[in-house]
Amino acid sequence: MASSWFNISVTFLIFISYLLGLYSAYHAIMHSRTSQGSTAWAVSLLTIPYLTLPFYWTFGRVKYYDYGEYLQDFERELMALVPKAIYEKLIMPMERFSNENGTYTNKGEIAVLEKLAKNSFSSGNHIKLLIDGKKTYDSILTAIHNANEYILAQYYEINDDVIGNRFKNALLDAVNRGVNVYLQYDELGSYDLPDEYLEELNNAGINVSRFSGSGKGWIRRLRLNFRNHRKIVVIDGKTSFMGGLNIGDEYLGWDNDFGPWRDTHLEIKGPATYSLQVSFLRDWYFGTEELPSTKWKMHTHNADQSALILTTGPVEELENCGLMFTHCVSSAKDKVWVATPYFVPDERVLSALQLAALKGLDVRIMMPCKTDNILFKFAPYAYLKDLLDAGAKVYLYEKGFMHQKVLLIDNKYSIIGTANMDNRSFYLNFETVAVVNDQNFCSQTEEMIVEDFKNASILTEEDIYSHPWWFIFLTRLTRLLSPIL
Repeated sequence: MASSWFNISVTFLIFISYLLGLYSAYHAIMHSRTSQGSTAWAVSLLTIPYLTLPFYWTFGRVKYYDYGEYLQDFERELMALVPKAIYEKLIMPMERFSNENGTYTNKGEIAVLEKLAKNSFSSGNHIKLLIDGKKTYDSILTAIHNANEYILAQYYEINDDVIGNRFKNALLDAVNRGVNVYLQYDELGSYDLPDEYLEELNNAGINVSRFSGSGKGWIRRLRLNFRNHRKIVVIDGKTSFMGGLNIGDEYLGWDNDFGPWRDTHLEIKGPATYSLQVSFLRDWYFGTEELPSTKWKMHTHNADQSALILTTGPVEELENCGLMFTHCVSSAKDKVWVATPYFVPDERVLSALQLAALKGLDVRIMMPCKTDNILFKFAPYAYLKDLLDAGAKVYLYEKGFMHQKVLLIDNKYSIIGTANMDNRSFYLNFETVAVVNDQNFCSQTEEMIVEDFKNASILTEEDIYSHPWWFIFLTRLTRLLSPIL
């Protein structure tokens, strides 16, 4: 009798799994990015659903629909919070591009970037390159120490180490001075952050939220494939920081396995800070359904640098991160320099880089010789030969680990932020980049990268083929995993 009930139960579970597999295959066909992805998921879900279902609902979806559901309510509350002049100029510029029929009338490179970002280039900014961990943390901690009204801080990864405790103590000191402090973290990136660390902040009166929020249901916490990869600090609406550095000792070069850690961050003073503030408020609202009290008084600087903040993520109607990279590379006239720790471009970005090299442009890709992710020891090599054949140059950074995310286009655009040149940043992560349209700043970026080239070796096609057969096989194999790397 028990055996009969067991067989009935197993049959029922298999039947349910095939029903769920059928629905999931329909979902994959309707929503997957590519026909290849749709086919692979659909076939797997229909043939072995009991194995494939958990993987599809964790890794197969390309949109974070829960986040999108909150955006309309957020926009209504933001409109009531932000002065109309700032809202129209920096946050919702679409109306400036359209005529009475609703068609776009403003054209050109700048307009494309603004449409992708859904906000405008702002002038009157002072933007400073922060090239190493010590300078970055010193600048951020000094700004926190000088905060008078509020601090908005958001990180993918926060560690309970030396710099993590300096950061925590700076926030505790600020809240004790009467400053309102808001801290948001990504629960996957900060998976090993102790509860005691967060409890100390909460008990002191600091507002702390994980990105997915609390009390939102267990399903949201299963969506591990969507990560908030942003690193943002906003001080009093006047000064902001963003770039590649999380909170951790490794960024100071204290990791015995990697040694010196090469990264790039930005300190921004001026109107572009408000775009970062809006980005934080949007994510905070998603996590808490509340909006912090913030200031919106325009501050401009004599440096008068023009900058655009582009926030990307799996909630946008257009996949704006990859489109931005493709557009900027395609618009280049002289040089395209890329520095990224994780180089796994999709076909359109790879094609744009190849075409730029074939046109005779100075195309250079710099990536670390040593990686912190075993898969990226192999995956980039599946793409590098295609670039070398087109005439691009590939540099391997050898002085420790290089984690910066920088794209330099001619002497026109310097693009720095959190987005890597890989499918995860293009499609799955919540990212932030600053597009700086200023010749002097681009010259500074060029000088910075030239110094990095001095600590790198040039990769040749012979170097690629000098690897053993199993290495070359693994490069091709890991390319199959590129959609989730």
